[in-house]
Order: sequence, then C-alpha cells, then structure tokens
Amino acid sequence: MSLKVKREAEATIPTDWGDFKMIAYQSETSDYTPDLALVHPDLNTDSVIPVRIHSECLTGDLFHSQKCDCGPQLMTALDYVSKNKGVLIYLRQEGRGIGLINKLKAYNKQAEGLDTIQANHALGFKNDYRQYDKAVEILKELEISRIQLLTNNPEKIEALEKANIELVERIPLEIEANENNKGYLMTKKNALGHILSIE
Repeated sequence: MSLKVKREAEATIPTDWGDFKMIAYQSETSDYTPDLALVHPDLNTDSVIPVRIHSECLTGDLFHSQKCDCGPQLMTALDYVSKNKGVLIYLRQEGRGIGLINKLKAYNKQAEGLDTIQANHALGFKNDYRQYDKAVEILKELEISRIQLLTNNPEKIEALEKANIELVERIPLEIEANENNKGYLMTKKNALGHILSIE
C-alpha cells in the first residue's frame, strides 16, 4: 500500500555545495517534520541519477558529533550529488527510528559499555526501525527510475530492488573512523551487515 507522500512546498536554496531545489513532502506520519528532497537544478531524469537516502541524525548532521559517521556522510553526499546532478533524500527517522530522546538515553547505555544494538535492546527497542518506503515514493514522484545509490547499507539496496527502481551502481560512502566512532562502525558492520572495510 502506497504511503502517497505529497509535495507541499519547494524553493531554491543556495548552499555551500551550490543551489538545490528543496522539496518538502508530507505524509500521514510526517506532518510537523516533513521528509525532504534536495534536487540538483539540472536534474535529468532520463539519466542515471546519483541518490543518497539519508536518515536524520541531529547530533551528527547539525552538531557534528563524533559518535557516528552521519555528519561526514551527509556532507560528502551533498558534495557528490551537487557535482553529479543528483538528489539527496532526507528522511526524518532520528536515531534509527527511536527518536532523539531515546537516542540520548541509548548514548548513556553506551557509556556504560554497551554497543548501539545492545543499548537499544536495554531500552526495549529493536535494532533498527528505519523504513525506506517514503524514499521510494519520493523517487517515483520525481520520476526517477534508474539510480546510483550512495550507501553502505544493504537494507536500502533491498528496499530499492523491491520497488521497481533500477539500481545501476552502489557507490560506497565510507568515512574514516575516529577514536569515538570506531566501535559504532564495527557494530554497523558486524551486527547490521553494512558494507565497510573497517577491521
């Protein structure tokens, strides 16, 4: 059953990476915090489109927390889609879908020695609640059917392969580890199956 995201507003915004058309999409699950698409102004939907599907991470994206790789992934992806006439979809599913308050509670569990998955379980949550149905709907609304996907996450690949969107190429988006996020990245690789070279 389609979520039927609805394009509510759009405007051109100048950024450090050049101009993007920002489109806000609402659905029954995102009235206050709409999902967003940042679209290169010269997008050509007859071409293979570079796409990044990025889940919101306030701590990493906005405040540059070093506990994860989300902020650097976002910056790298914006640079890539700007240079290659692509699209970045920004989904409002903070903290792997548990929300910011619970994410901060999970951080406290991690400070006690738990990894990100164990911390979620200790709070009564599953590994990951993120879904990519709305990203698929946004791609279809933008009339994009052939993509290069910037990701290390096999669940995003699977979601697109099921959605009749042709995944022409996966582009790795691996960020060099730091002392604060190496354990986080290892958990991504070992527990969530992310395609990472970190050892």
